[in-house]
Amino acid sequence: MLKFHEALPLSLYIHLPWCVKKCPYCDFNSHAASGEPLPEAEYVAALVRDLEFALAQIWGRRITSIFIGGGTPSLFSGAAINELLAALHARLNFNPAIEITLEANPGTTDSEHFHGYYAAGVNRLSIGVQSFNDDHLRALGRIHDAAAARRAIDAASAAGFDNINLDLMFGLPGQTTESAIRDLEIAIECAPQHISWYQLTIEPNTAFYSRPPALPDEDRVCEMQEYGQVLLAQHGYEHYEVSAYATTGRRCRHNLNYWEFGDYLGIGAGAHSKLTDAGSHCVRRHARHRMPLSYLQLAGTDAAVVSGQTLSKADLVLEFMLNALRLVHGFAPDLFTQRCGIPLEEISVPLGEAQARQLLERDINKIIPTARGRRYLNDLIACFMQDQETAV
Repeated sequence: MLKFHEALPLSLYIHLPWCVKKCPYCDFNSHAASGEPLPEAEYVAALVRDLEFALAQIWGRRITSIFIGGGTPSLFSGAAINELLAALHARLNFNPAIEITLEANPGTTDSEHFHGYYAAGVNRLSIGVQSFNDDHLRALGRIHDAAAARRAIDAASAAGFDNINLDLMFGLPGQTTESAIRDLEIAIECAPQHISWYQLTIEPNTAFYSRPPALPDEDRVCEMQEYGQVLLAQHGYEHYEVSAYATTGRRCRHNLNYWEFGDYLGIGAGAHSKLTDAGSHCVRRHARHRMPLSYLQLAGTDAAVVSGQTLSKADLVLEFMLNALRLVHGFAPDLFTQRCGIPLEEISVPLGEAQARQLLERDINKIIPTARGRRYLNDLIACFMQDQETAV
């Protein structure tokens, strides 16, 4: 039986599924807008119904962060985001220092949008730049150019935002190490508080998977990553997760809750939830209907929830490690027991195997991937996949 001795941190994820067009590398639940006006009011009302339907599962718990993702949330007006956040605030217990992030595409924003989001209570922006090179942006199918990205960053700062993340990719089609580092240099010149710098990967069910572009080889990609990490460190960006870099005090609290295996409620088309029920000694996952129009009709009813699963001990061990071992500085041993409800001794065998293979180090204070473990993260995770049922 799982045993939880304290309430887990709880975040809220909100999915806004529409975008201008689907990028060829994107495997998220996003849907190109048809050209008709977005059903903003109807979708906000559906989100509120969805939340009210789920309230019993989280009653009395405090929300530590909110993340509005997509799709392209910045297709929604400041007025719609204001209405949504006001409705959430009326129904939920917000942490006084709550972090509220909204994803923005430089091709769908302007000064009015940013002022509206700031006035609504959004206090962190994640701007999907991906590259400051127009050739690379075209190869990625982005709807903005480098100049639009710079304008968006400037407009966000002018609107009052002082907690901005820039999403940036490397390993792009035709990219050299020099152009990858130049992208990073320009991003640093923009002085964001956070940079998510991650390698382009080709995922199933994407246009790139069907028609793969020519990508830099593994040695070149490793060179980009190594040079980039040195550059980011030199400019005061702490590397705290595989692809996340932050200035002092500006780690993304919402994503940290995922990586530290906290709880989260997801509302919106295709949104996922992971919630701990300490009274029933279990952890459950749920997913909402993916298609926006069906979600609009079904939100707030049982029919909107299309899948549900109670996680086994083996599931919990693997999922915890999939997340926590992405953290550069590892995790405290007590965190595993707090978040999984399982004594650490029950995974001593896979921990010992990973340590023997020099993939992680551990002491009374930390369990941390080694440099080798970070490089071969899949091998490290695999230690917790073998004979899981007997290991726990």
